[in-house]
Amino acid sequence: MKEDIKKTVLITGGAGFIGSNLCAHFLSKGYKVVCLDNFATGHLHNLKDCINHPDFRLIEGDIRNPEECQKAVKGADYVLHQAALGSVPRSINDPVTTNDVNVSGFLNMLVAARDEKVKRFVYAASSSTYGDSEALPKVENTIGKPLSPYAITKYVNELYAEIFSTTYGLETIGLRYFNVFGRKQDPNGAYAAVIPKFVMQFMQHESPKINGDGNYSRDFTYIDNVIQMNELAMLTQNPEAINTVYNTACGDRNTLNDLVGYLKDFLTKYDSEIANVTVVYGPNRAGDIPHSLASIDKAKALLGYNPKFGMQEGLKEAVHWYWDNLS
Repeated sequence: MKEDIKKTVLITGGAGFIGSNLCAHFLSKGYKVVCLDNFATGHLHNLKDCINHPDFRLIEGDIRNPEECQKAVKGADYVLHQAALGSVPRSINDPVTTNDVNVSGFLNMLVAARDEKVKRFVYAASSSTYGDSEALPKVENTIGKPLSPYAITKYVNELYAEIFSTTYGLETIGLRYFNVFGRKQDPNGAYAAVIPKFVMQFMQHESPKINGDGNYSRDFTYIDNVIQMNELAMLTQNPEAINTVYNTACGDRNTLNDLVGYLKDFLTKYDSEIANVTVVYGPNRAGDIPHSLASIDKAKALLGYNPKFGMQEGLKEAVHWYWDNLS
């Protein structure tokens, strides 16, 4: 690790939920960190612990602009590409912008990384790539047809990354994130993720709304597990471990009904009135898959991945953070 002490990591989307956690982590590990973000969904306050660090540099720019990508990659040893427009519903409402950011922007970053001859390009892939495949657990080499424009864009990312590996020799690793949650995840906005949104609603004594009957299940994955996977992917010296994709998850699943039960239990310790807040149910959401569960065997075998947080342990940490920062 010593030879990497002052190496430079470019984190795109570094002001977002996952990106800002990665910025803080790699600064703490002795890296120089460059953050590229256009603040479409990221927030400057996510970087408050990084902004004055001598080894941190913030570039406000858009991955849809090739020149800005080239500028950001200059001097980088590694790229952790987190920038994207997330959300299945957003992609259904506006497939063009989702494609521009997630496909054209991704390609711009690959070209910039290739031209700068970065050591490795690690990127945020998505469990949405499994589409209509009903097999459980999800194994990396078995996918179905995508169910949303967002899922298409994330699958195209994997195809482009593979081509850049085979054609140009750029080392790439894709991390298929499964329902990541934790500190700094934004509870506001039309496309807020379910956990911070539900936490905020409970804290305000409002009834969370579950799409469907609550029996859909997900492999909810705490942010620290995702940080571990990014670091392992970035630094692995195993030649068999590169130029491929990995599930990034806990390898366990919980229903939405389980989730709200845990949230109520953990939040009631801070505010006893939350125990009386009821949950409401609505129709299923277009593009949602019923069940998601990752096999993490490949990541364990090739990267040495060992998730430190189960879903309940992660939820306790997340609830504590939200209570301290948002109550």
